[in-house]
Amino acid sequence: MTEKQLIDAERFADIEYNLARIRENIAKAALDSGRSESDIKLMAVTKTVEPVYINHAIECGIDLIGENKVQEYLGKKPSLLPCEAHLIGHLQTNKVRQIVGEVSMIQSVDSVRLAKEIAKRSLSAGITTDILAEINVGGEDSKSGIEWETAEEILAEISEIEGVRLCGLMAIPPICENSLQARSFFSKMRRLFVDIQSKKLDNTSINILSMGMSSDYADAILEGATLVRVGTSLFGRRVY
Repeated sequence: MTEKQLIDAERFADIEYNLARIRENIAKAALDSGRSESDIKLMAVTKTVEPVYINHAIECGIDLIGENKVQEYLGKKPSLLPCEAHLIGHLQTNKVRQIVGEVSMIQSVDSVRLAKEIAKRSLSAGITTDILAEINVGGEDSKSGIEWETAEEILAEISEIEGVRLCGLMAIPPICENSLQARSFFSKMRRLFVDIQSKKLDNTSINILSMGMSSDYADAILEGATLVRVGTSLFGRRVY
């Protein structure tokens, strides 16, 4: 066996072990929140991960991947096994044309302007694109996302745009010192999610609350997440 094959085999084994542990943690957190493991969708975040390792995760049962950058995903896509894919990173309007129709959902819609551009390109392609609205729940200047104070107004406006279908919310809370702090942001998102669901806005299907990553996905589930985005805990530390 060559050195490269040995490295691949070791990393394959790590992915298998990590995935089993993540699923155990998801199951426990789901049970503690009064739900079942099947109520929580696991996304494998594949930023910087080579297709060979993504494919191994897919072979182990991963059925949803998330990519941060348009060009990186498009470069990998021909080498990937069949798998649902979402764009989860910040999307510039000038990149919308390239990604519409290439992923089944865009999770990082942070403005009416971006939603309109996605809708325009989608209508031109004869499709409707599913989207999540990204909320800047911590009010951080360094992060994109719809401002908390205007969220309900913006979501109502996005819901009226033909060519996109609002399916829920996504958030990346601030880095927190402890679990209690993190859960306060997740709880805040859950309240908004429930409120938007109750409004029964036209042209929407509000059933996804995407929050929680490698360091805090269990806390996110305890506060109501329906989709968690896990990268480092599955594939190991990123190599840039």
